[in-house]
Amino acid sequence: MTVLTPRPDLWTLDPDVLHLNHGSYGAVPRRTQELMARLRTEMDANPMVWFRTVADRLTTSRLALASYLDTDPDGFALVANASAGVTVALHTLPIPAGSRIVLTDHAYGAVRYAAERIAKDRGAEVVNVGIPLEADDETVVALIARHLGKASVLIVDQITSGTAKVFPIDALVAAAHEHGVPIVVDGAHAPALIDAPAAAGADFWTGNFHKWPAAPRATAGLVVAERWRSAAKPLIVSWSEYDERMPERFDSQGTYDYVPWIAAPESLRVLADLNWPTRRPQLTGLVEEGARILAKALGTGIAEVVHPPATMRLVELPSSVDLSGGEALKMRVSRELKAEITLTGFEGRGFVRLSAHAYNSPADYEKLSEGLPRVLA
Repeated sequence: MTVLTPRPDLWTLDPDVLHLNHGSYGAVPRRTQELMARLRTEMDANPMVWFRTVADRLTTSRLALASYLDTDPDGFALVANASAGVTVALHTLPIPAGSRIVLTDHAYGAVRYAAERIAKDRGAEVVNVGIPLEADDETVVALIARHLGKASVLIVDQITSGTAKVFPIDALVAAAHEHGVPIVVDGAHAPALIDAPAAAGADFWTGNFHKWPAAPRATAGLVVAERWRSAAKPLIVSWSEYDERMPERFDSQGTYDYVPWIAAPESLRVLADLNWPTRRPQLTGLVEEGARILAKALGTGIAEVVHPPATMRLVELPSSVDLSGGEALKMRVSRELKAEITLTGFEGRGFVRLSAHAYNSPADYEKLSEGLPRVLA
């Protein structure tokens, strides 16, 4: 298998650890960390000047991030993470008593909790649609569409977190709108893995820059369709409360730490220097080969997902592995193998969700495959 040269030198990750879970918290490149350090030094040298100039810096950064997503900058705001973006959407939409909030059994836990909170506050019902892991696009749309009656909103993943499955967002947007239902797309994993991920015309789309774009954590985007922009407001009430411009309304959060948002475009420049459009398919080959190696070592297989994302794969765990103590098991793997992985379960099956980024090499997956069967035994 031909792969591009791994570039761990661009990161400050511990070289003695196998970092195979970029999909959870990402990893910030060295250059971006250095820029953040300079910005924080500048901020603490003169906080008054810093907060007088932060608005212009935020505008520059926000425009760069909107351009990267190829979306309308007038409808693009910065938020802390995708869960916050979904929460803003739910607070914006009219969700009357007796209506339904529809989501799937692949939904991210915090997003589910947000739906449950809103449903409880407004007297609505949360409808959980079961989607088989191996379901094709037509099945996914059909299963969801049959629950859109009485729905006030549909929430769907673009790339599911726990099951590493790409949903047919274009078709789901069309189905929702055909039923007159607003749709919120949780695109937490989509930036840098899907080109122009917010282009399908959803009422709300939100995604994290701290995952595959490797931006600082607490950096995410919220894209709002024009009809909802005047009503969309940040979760924190601050001095921009009455700003008629939606993006600027989200910029001013008092003494919030804006350094990650301002530094985020530097990570996009790192991806550009890595020739990301070429490297991404190479990383697909890398994670696929790594998944095959691990599945062989475990005596299992790779989940047959119709549309797996570019840089994540699910490797099935032996049926003897009990995931009820998943966190303890991950800590044991971290301690004994010096490997960082994530474990996930779906439909009574357990999986290792493998990731690949530019700092990974085939040797990472080979080392994991050598040790993980012993830890799981």
